[in-house]
Amino acid sequence: MKKIVLIEDDADLFSLIQYNLEKEGFALAGSRTGKGAIDLCRREKPDLIILDIMLPDSDGLEICKSIRAHPELSPTPIIFLTARASETDRIVGLELGANDYIVKPFFVRELVARIKIHFRGQPSSTKLLKIGDLELDRARCQVRLGGHEVSLTATEFRLLEFLMSRPGVVFSREQLLDAVWGHDRAVTDRTVDVYILRLRQKIETPDGASFLRSVRGFGYSFEPGVAQSQSAPG
Repeated sequence: MKKIVLIEDDADLFSLIQYNLEKEGFALAGSRTGKGAIDLCRREKPDLIILDIMLPDSDGLEICKSIRAHPELSPTPIIFLTARASETDRIVGLELGANDYIVKPFFVRELVARIKIHFRGQPSSTKLLKIGDLELDRARCQVRLGGHEVSLTATEFRLLEFLMSRPGVVFSREQLLDAVWGHDRAVTDRTVDVYILRLRQKIETPDGASFLRSVRGFGYSFEPGVAQSQSAPG
């Protein structure tokens, strides 16, 4: 059973979402305030988080940033549920690390459908990420390529785990710094380039393919089977 954490201050909307998600077979835990949201997520270890932006005591954007910077919570999909409908608000929300952005008012059936999309194709256990010949074992903190263990530093492992758990999503250097190095850091965005290069040297395949793709002027994404020639420096 998939577990969802809901952070939403509107009591009626909270109850409506809870009823419909539990009817669909999801387990739900939640809060109507932002205070303690990180502790709640750490305790519940959800498979997905639904997060309001305009909370009475907190900023949902800041909560999202804290989740993405937390080593245990960073892989968790986040859906923003908010009345902020402008294009700028959507872009900011997605750039901060949200996986989806739903504007109020909305149809509950649409919310349920989008949640199911995030779970579609996920393995029953998320302890092991496997894409092609590349395997990342979260429980053992090990990476194997073609059955052979790859020696990674702790930071290289966290960076690969973050990208590998979100294939196809492009992250800016700043987002990767927040997610992997955290807010209390004394490194620059070029640090990301150095670590991406190190990872490529360790996990690229003999045929010249790479799992890591550069998006010029923006950042990086994990793309299985991308040719090395497509991975020009950002």
